[in-house]
Amino acid sequence: MDVELFVDWISRFLHIATAITLIGGSIFLRFVLLPAAERLAPAAQETLTTELVARWKRIVHLGIVLFLASGFYNYYRAIPDHRGDGLYHALVGTKILLALIVFFLAAALVGRSAALEPIRRQRRRSLTALVLLATVIVAISGWVKVRGLPAAVDVPPPGPQVAQPDR
Repeated sequence: MDVELFVDWISRFLHIATAITLIGGSIFLRFVLLPAAERLAPAAQETLTTELVARWKRIVHLGIVLFLASGFYNYYRAIPDHRGDGLYHALVGTKILLALIVFFLAAALVGRSAALEPIRRQRRRSLTALVLLATVIVAISGWVKVRGLPAAVDVPPPGPQVAQPDR
């Protein structure tokens, strides 16, 4: 098997598996666990939250690292096919900016910073925003993938351009 093809596949697999894990986990937290936990006594809620955050934090931090590494690699590999494709770069740029917001929210929800305590106090709202943004990112990713490559765009090659003398 071609090593480059294998690395491309591993990177794509890690990116998608990480998305499934983190987005699915966030959806479960927001729409299943949080509503169920509201029925618990306050002390039990606090214990559950402490235990949950301690475990989920490791998955969130590892997921962010995997997203960044695989995402940058995948983008680097896709650039040559999308030279001059402004729509592709605009959509992927938007996706990257939204992902940074999602990473911030995810890290804030499992973090300990006093400055980010308002985000944790509004856990339901913060998780809802995170899930909505992640859904938009998945939608953009799907569109970018299925739209295919545009017709060839006449773009000069990178590097210094040498003027050709008139004949």
